[in-house]
Amino acid sequence: MRDFGAGLGYLLSGQRWMTRHPRQYAFGVLPGLITLVLYVGAVVAMVVWGGDLTDSLTSFANGWPSPWLGLFRGLFTVAMIALVVLVAVVTFTAAALLVGQPFYDALSERVDRSVSPDGTAPESGLSLARELWIAVRDGIRILIRALLWALLLFVLGFVPVVGQTVVPVIAIFVTGFFLVQELTSVALQRRGMQLRDQLALLRSRRLLAWGFGVPLAVAFLVPVVAVFLMPGAIAGATLLSRELLREPSIDAIRARP
Repeated sequence: MRDFGAGLGYLLSGQRWMTRHPRQYAFGVLPGLITLVLYVGAVVAMVVWGGDLTDSLTSFANGWPSPWLGLFRGLFTVAMIALVVLVAVVTFTAAALLVGQPFYDALSERVDRSVSPDGTAPESGLSLARELWIAVRDGIRILIRALLWALLLFVLGFVPVVGQTVVPVIAIFVTGFFLVQELTSVALQRRGMQLRDQLALLRSRRLLAWGFGVPLAVAFLVPVVAVFLMPGAIAGATLLSRELLREPSIDAIRARP
């Protein structure tokens, strides 16, 4: 469990880094706010019109006797809203990263420079257009994976007892892993790592990834919290990336005997 605690430590270190650099924090909140407005609109739309959508999707049950029809459609509506919220949580980071790509890349680079012994940071050497294309392409790939997981968990949510106890826990761990991948991709992409290599790197130290991602996934369940934690999460993910790649940092060097 040491890696899990270390992952949490990097999450907290990222937030502390942002408190020491308030100007960077101010700009980092804006992309999250824009993304939040869009996502809240989608969730509200599902809450408002979810009942009508349920009626259309479950027309086969129109002849069911009361109270089974009402119970089934009520459960189905709640499950659909939960699915939308889960997808929103899983994809919020990817959407915010796409909106704020130029800033987050610059922020990650500054974090690298601040902890690198020689004050340098890896650079991709790619144009902004190329970096945006890679971000969109990889974001779509992760979105497909996330949607498949969300669909599976959605179906398992109907299993009595398990769907209300075990499935939510699994959902948090799945969401946490995807959050870590999306956040670390900013730093890892600058190092020339492809999506497949990024996922393999994170899987090699799952507990470290979960220690960073699971608490963040829980916090991100509250959209407003996600907005204000996002800049620090980018900073922490950069520090985490250095740990995964075993790159030396100033703090690590100072800690040596």
